[in-house]
Amino acid sequence: MQYLTHTLPNGLRIVHKPDPSPVSYCGLAINVGTRDELPHEHGMAHFVEHLIFKGTAHRKSWHIITSMEEVGGELNAYTTKEETFLYSVFLERHFEKAIGLVSDMAANSIFPEKETIKETDIVLDEIESYNDSPSDLIFDEIEEILFADYAIGRNILGSVDSLKNFTHKDIVEFHRRNYTADRMVFFSLGNTDFKKIVRLAEKHLSGIPAGTTPLVRQLPELYKPQSNKANRDTHQVHYILGNRAYTLHHPDRIALYLLNNILGGPGMNSMLNLSLRERSGLVYNVESNYTPYTDTGALTIYFGSDPKNMNHCARLIEKELTKLRETPLTSNFVEKAKKQLLGQMTIAAESKESLALSLGRSILHFNRFDSLEESAEKIQSVTPGKLQQIAQEVLAPELLSKLVYTE
Repeated sequence: MQYLTHTLPNGLRIVHKPDPSPVSYCGLAINVGTRDELPHEHGMAHFVEHLIFKGTAHRKSWHIITSMEEVGGELNAYTTKEETFLYSVFLERHFEKAIGLVSDMAANSIFPEKETIKETDIVLDEIESYNDSPSDLIFDEIEEILFADYAIGRNILGSVDSLKNFTHKDIVEFHRRNYTADRMVFFSLGNTDFKKIVRLAEKHLSGIPAGTTPLVRQLPELYKPQSNKANRDTHQVHYILGNRAYTLHHPDRIALYLLNNILGGPGMNSMLNLSLRERSGLVYNVESNYTPYTDTGALTIYFGSDPKNMNHCARLIEKELTKLRETPLTSNFVEKAKKQLLGQMTIAAESKESLALSLGRSILHFNRFDSLEESAEKIQSVTPGKLQQIAQEVLAPELLSKLVYTE
C-alpha cells in the first residue's frame, strides 16, 4: 500500500507511508510562507519558524532543542515562500515523543520576549551572511524583478528594518492567523502502525483551531521584463536570466521539469554545462532552475564567470535557447533525457527525509501523492514537440529579465 490518510474533525490531514526501517520521520507541513505576510510582516514567516523553538506553554527552549537529540534523533524546520515545515527524524520507538513535541511547538508557542530579542540578532546575522553570498542573493533579486510589487517576490529572511520593528503582538497575531488545522498536514514515514498514528494525532493535534478565514493569496498578474545591473564586492560576474513559468497545477509542469533538466539540470551533460564549461572552459558553475508555486512559477538561468568572459557566455546561452525554440529535439535524445530524469528521481527517493517532506508537501497542495510509476508515466508521455512548444513560451527572449552583479 502506497500511503494512508485520515482527516481529523478540525480539518487537519494526516498521511502515512509505511516503511520497514527502524528510523521514522514525522512532522507538519503548514500552508504559510513569505507570500502570506502583510506588508509590515516581511520576514515574519521565517522568524516565527525560528521562534517556535524558543518555548511553549509546556516546554522551555532547552527542553525543545534537546528532547529528540537525547534519544539520537533530530528536529528541523525551514520556510519557503509558500510553506513552513517542522519535522523530526528518530528511532521508531520514540514516535509519541516526536509527535508530542512537534504538535506542542506548532500549537502552543509563547514567543518569550527575551528569546525573541536574541533570535532577532541571530536572524539579522543570517541576513548579513546571505548578503555576503552574491551567488545566492542574485536568485532572490531576480524573483523580486519577476514578481515586482507582489509579496511572493520578497525574500524569505526579511529586512533589517522589518525585523527590528516586529512586536510581540505582531508575532502572536501572525501565528494565530496562519498556524491553523485547515492549513496543516501531519506526515509520517516509518514502521508505526497507522491506527496508533491516528490515535496519537487525535490526542496531540485535535486541539489546534480549525481556522476561520480561507487562505487567499494575491495572484501575480502584471509582469514587465527588466534588465538590471548592480555593483557587488565580488571578483566574479554573476549573471542570471529569468521568466515567469508554469504553476504547480499546470498540465505541462512535468514537461517543463524535463526541459529544465535538459537545459541546465544537475547532470554534467546538460546543454549549458557542455557548452559553457566542458567545451569552452568559461565557467565553474552554470545552471537552470524551475520553481513552481501554487499560482505562478519561475525559471532561471545562472552562471558566474570572469568578467572578460561574460558576453561570450551570454551568447552561448542564447545559442542553446535558440536551438530549443527553433528545432525539435530528436526522439532518441528525448528518450535518453527521460531515462536520466527518471534515474535521478529514483535515486532521490532513496533519501527517506526527502521522501517524507515530499509526501507532506504533495498532500498539502494536491491532496494526493504520485508514486514513481505514476510520475514515470507522465514523463514518458512528453514529446519533442511539447518540449519545443514550452521552450517557445517560457524561453522567449522578449520575456526574459536579466540581472548582472559586477564589481
